[in-house]
Amino acid sequence: MVRALPYIVPLALALFALIDLSRSSAVERAEIHPAAWVAIIVLLPVVGPVAWIAVSRSRIAAARRAAGGTAPTRPAPGRPKPRRSGPVAPDDDPDFLWRLERERRRRAHGTQEPGDGDGPAPDPEDRSTD
Repeated sequence: MVRALPYIVPLALALFALIDLSRSSAVERAEIHPAAWVAIIVLLPVVGPVAWIAVSRSRIAAARRAAGGTAPTRPAPGRPKPRRSGPVAPDDDPDFLWRLERERRRRAHGTQEPGDGDGPAPDPEDRSTD
């Protein structure tokens, strides 16, 4: 297996570079035609893919700096992902759970608070009898 590494590593690098090249923009290609990059990657076994990776990554970094660092980035390895503030799901929200428990108790006792439910709220001044 070790004897195959000198053949596998350049092939894997070239394959990665070609796939990355196919997904790149003109800015990442340093305004060089994609056919020229394919020739560089294929004809220069290790140097070509490494050159592509170095040029494209440096162009991406320069574009991010020019944009003021607002371009989306991956979190650095070892750093936790930023957490969203507030509850993620309804059952994590204390207010939702409180309202749910209040509704469950109300249904268990068969009572309805003023302003709740489908009908209009009862008028406390109304003393008419049915």
